[in-house]
Amino acid sequence: MAGTNANRFSTYTSASGSAGSEDKNGEPKKAMWNSMLESVASGKRLPEKNLLVMGGSVESQRDFIESLSNNELRRNFDRQTKAPPVANQFALGYTYYDLLDADHEDTLARISAYLLTSPSPSFAPLIKPLLTPQSIPNTLLVVLLDWSEPWSWVRQLREWMLLLRTVLLALPDENKTIMEEVMSQWKERGRGGSFNLDGTIATAANEGDVSLPPGPGEWEEPLGLPLCVVCQNAEKMDVLEKTQSWKEEDFDVVLQFMRTILLRHGASLIYTAPSASSQLQTLAHSSLGIHSLLKKQPLKPNVIDRDKVVVPPNWDSWSKIRVLREGFDVEVISEGWSIDLVTKFPPPGRDPENAANAAANGVEYDADGYEITPGSAVTKYEESIRNPTHDALHMAGRDTHATTLEVETQDTQLFLEARSKQLEAHKQKMEEEDRERAGVKAQLKDKKARDDEEEKTANVSDHIGPVQFNVGGIQVDADDMMKRLQDRQTYASSPEPESPVEETPDQQQPIDTENLQNFFANLMNRKGPGAKNGV
Repeated sequence: MAGTNANRFSTYTSASGSAGSEDKNGEPKKAMWNSMLESVASGKRLPEKNLLVMGGSVESQRDFIESLSNNELRRNFDRQTKAPPVANQFALGYTYYDLLDADHEDTLARISAYLLTSPSPSFAPLIKPLLTPQSIPNTLLVVLLDWSEPWSWVRQLREWMLLLRTVLLALPDENKTIMEEVMSQWKERGRGGSFNLDGTIATAANEGDVSLPPGPGEWEEPLGLPLCVVCQNAEKMDVLEKTQSWKEEDFDVVLQFMRTILLRHGASLIYTAPSASSQLQTLAHSSLGIHSLLKKQPLKPNVIDRDKVVVPPNWDSWSKIRVLREGFDVEVISEGWSIDLVTKFPPPGRDPENAANAAANGVEYDADGYEITPGSAVTKYEESIRNPTHDALHMAGRDTHATTLEVETQDTQLFLEARSKQLEAHKQKMEEEDRERAGVKAQLKDKKARDDEEEKTANVSDHIGPVQFNVGGIQVDADDMMKRLQDRQTYASSPEPESPVEETPDQQQPIDTENLQNFFANLMNRKGPGAKNGV
């Protein structure tokens, strides 16, 4: 063992000593070990790629990174390997993962993922340092959307596109030049030019072949970086069908809007679900220029299966979008999206001073503070894909804007004045009703008293029977006598027919019936002992 150690030591010292010695011509010898180490280090240096993931929640962003890094297969291959933590709780998050080849032996690239959940303008200074001349050709933009709220997709896309445009326009000219070169290469992919859909180099059939120019509505709003929109949790489409009564035409309209809008940016689109396999890895990694040396996985477009949609870049066109569902105006929606991107960012309606002067200037803002303009793609989309919360408020009779839960409130003093008048009118009405009820009650009471008195009188008359008097030994019925006197008086007052009447000198004087009536009346009302029933 001692001899072996001595030989190793002598070899190391001799080699290291000869490295600084001179040759026969007096020139220093090359540092062989340094050159060997540098070559090995450059061979082991991993390509670095960047993902700027925008949108979604903390959990959905972690699910996205998990599906890209394929950590489940990694853990099955090497139990001791641990996934890097995902730090995305606050502001701009970060994580990374190493992409392994198909045999899990070679590492193809190290991918750094920068995560942002809110499109706040205050985060723009955090994005700008990530876009350097070295990182721009190796960066992919990703926007995460969720099938739990598809009615807000176009509005969310507008927020992120306006934020990105604010950042990209503020970059130095050198960066913008590199972005133009990147976009010119992307426009050639999949058009018979130098790139296939999977990013591999293709050979033209003839030297005279040229790439096809972009069609109408394509690459009208290039961002300078490739863009991929990922619509997560596609399994919730069944929930929309059961709870919100969605039909196939609703899902087709959503897809047509998304494809038309993304066509202007040359972007790709994919639907994913946790329980289903997808081409997400192939789409994202090929967009970053990463390809396996052992297994080629070309992208396969799919617009038939509603929960497995894949639209690669440079594949779509207006004619393909029209075929999906008739009656969809692709040109109007495409132009409407260009109107939305002209809007100022941040939205002017979020400034209280601008909002106060909006009515005076005849400008209207929506719930997010954006100016409401005719022809907006956001407005047309939300008219077609309604938010069920807003529909519930409309059915309840609330007067609210189609894109907000807020209502305009009345001034406090005006409100109290109106309520005071209503209370006073209600009080007067109640007092009048009380008076009416009291009058009716009094009338009913008087009527009851009269009815009781009449009932008592009738009972007394029935009890005592007719009133009779004894006049000159003759029993006289007072009621019968009064009736006869009234009949006699009536007969005497009526005119008699003219007839010859024989006049006699002994003609009797007429009987004074009035005095007789008074006489019998006095007899009936007399209260003395002589006035008795039947006496």
